[in-house]
Amino acid sequence: MSTDGAKPSAEEWAAEPSDVLAVLSADMTVSVWTGAAERLWGYTADQVLHSPAGGLLVPGTPEIAGVLAGSPWSGRVRIRRRDGHEATVDLRVTPLSTDGGVGWLVWGPNTFGRPSLDPAAVDALFHHSPISLAIWDRGLRCVWFNDSVHNRDIYHSEPELGGHVTDMVRARHPEFLERAMERVFRNGLPLLGHELWPVKDQAPDRYYRVALIRLDGADGRPLGVCSAAVEADAGRESGRLRLLNEAKSRIGTDLDPLVTSQRLAETAVPDLADYVTIDLVQAVPMDKEPLRRLRSTDTSIPGFYRAGTASIHDDLRESLWARGTPVYVPPASPFTTVLKERRSHFEPVLDTSPGTWLDDDSDRARVIHLTGMHSLMIVPLQARGAMLGIAVLVRSQNPVPFSRADLALAEELAARAALIIDNALRYTRGRTAALAIQRDLMPHRLSGGNTVEVATRYLPADTQGGVGGDWFDVIQLSDARVALVVGDVVGHGVKAAVTMGRLRATIRAFSKVALPPDELLRLMDELAVDVARERSDEGTSTVPAFNATCLYGVYDPQSQRCTMASAGHPPPAIIFPDGSVEFVEVPPGAPIGVGLGSYESTEVELPDSSVIGLYSDGLIEGDHDIDRGLQRLRTALTGPVSSLDDLCTSVLDTLAPDGPADDDIALLLARTRSAADP
Repeated sequence: MSTDGAKPSAEEWAAEPSDVLAVLSADMTVSVWTGAAERLWGYTADQVLHSPAGGLLVPGTPEIAGVLAGSPWSGRVRIRRRDGHEATVDLRVTPLSTDGGVGWLVWGPNTFGRPSLDPAAVDALFHHSPISLAIWDRGLRCVWFNDSVHNRDIYHSEPELGGHVTDMVRARHPEFLERAMERVFRNGLPLLGHELWPVKDQAPDRYYRVALIRLDGADGRPLGVCSAAVEADAGRESGRLRLLNEAKSRIGTDLDPLVTSQRLAETAVPDLADYVTIDLVQAVPMDKEPLRRLRSTDTSIPGFYRAGTASIHDDLRESLWARGTPVYVPPASPFTTVLKERRSHFEPVLDTSPGTWLDDDSDRARVIHLTGMHSLMIVPLQARGAMLGIAVLVRSQNPVPFSRADLALAEELAARAALIIDNALRYTRGRTAALAIQRDLMPHRLSGGNTVEVATRYLPADTQGGVGGDWFDVIQLSDARVALVVGDVVGHGVKAAVTMGRLRATIRAFSKVALPPDELLRLMDELAVDVARERSDEGTSTVPAFNATCLYGVYDPQSQRCTMASAGHPPPAIIFPDGSVEFVEVPPGAPIGVGLGSYESTEVELPDSSVIGLYSDGLIEGDHDIDRGLQRLRTALTGPVSSLDDLCTSVLDTLAPDGPADDDIALLLARTRSAADP
């Protein structure tokens, strides 16, 4: 930049890095104040925003008239800093719009000494870009736009600042854009690929893709929304591919049928339909009444369960049935026809005249008329030869009827989603069966009599394998002794749950013959090997029938001692009356089923009111670091113990994962009592 006081040339401006300092409104007040301006003048944004720009310059500067004249200008001016000092700087003022009535950008020296954006690049964006840019305030009123907004199909030819989005946009349904902007402003999530179709009848295949981005202030509060619209290729193929790609990324990441169904519905709104429901022919969750057991009405039958619903209206005003509830339909209707014939129902112009199926469905007819539904598609959800349900797609505020291409897209979305829903239903059925078996085989009421006070917790896993084989037990023996057991069958699902039940029953039987803990575990290991041989065709297999870890202990109130043995299980914790916590070093034998049969017992003396803590490894493996998990458990157990039930809750709140658990968690706490206690 020249230093002899002459006005800098355009070539010098292009060669010298510069920063955007401020944005001036049409009345030459400061509307944007950047960090570069704060470094140059010393004023913060709060001190100068909405103030006259002239106050930043030294009065009487010869070139000040050019700066404040409201026309493109560059030159050297005297500025007044916050500390009272004056300085000479080179400034450039460029319009934000060619009509000169929108606002002005003020450029100045690069305050960081780093490469900066050439002002000519910003000029090109404002005046020569094919992208129509606009900024909307909190009320969705336009506060700035670039030249490309003029003479575009989707904007009025003479847009005005301050106009509401529905007044400035002349697409076929500007209210869709309004609702999309409201969602972006509300949740802060950018929306890419929103479609706008021009009003012009002579260009039915031309449409625009609009990106919406929320603009947040330095304090994090939303200030408005920026829209960028660009003309898309003729036809809608690119939009269909985008929707399919979105469905692929959103659907199938969860094995919950309700979640999968909801994501399918949300994917289709608003790009394909204004309102979508996903209705299944069986209840989810599985513990609900089958549809055939529900009572019919005079005009309708329970045909589906609502699994997913989405609408352009946040209040779901089109929906008569909530998610998870039965959906009633007329016996003769498009819904039952699709279910029976397994073919889509396509009604681009919905017939609501007298004599249709709507005569027997007054509630739906009322909603159709109130919301303006005019186009309907009902697509079957089928996978592996099974009919799972239907997807219902409706247009109301979008005035364009569904096309055959829309039907093909909906059928492809439904086919992809149906496989995922079927997988989710199969998983749910298996998990429900495993949970039912496990709950039936687990003890329903545990009691340590007068020997120990007990409290327990069980948290099933939420993995693809479903429930596992963790269990605990309290067995009253002779002479007031009591056996405490916790175990974990390797694996998940029905097989693990059944194995757990067999182990629990066998250990209960062996405990009645007063076997020492190490001997009991040895017999359990031998039994597992015998079962493996019996299942082998030749009777010589050494492959374990199952593997299970187990901790078996017997507490004697007369001696106040507890004898324990471990088959590969985590060490028990002891909370002593003074609140201290120790882990008992029980020799870790091999898991039951390995066939080694080598176990050792350990005795520990327990004063009155000591608490024995037995647990499965799911409680301490959340960090995938056993030592760290044990330390966290020690911390959670340390301190005075008042209520065992409250302590169980506190331990799980502290150690159980916030999200889905990878493994079952079993916890058994037993507080000792001496033989003298009542």
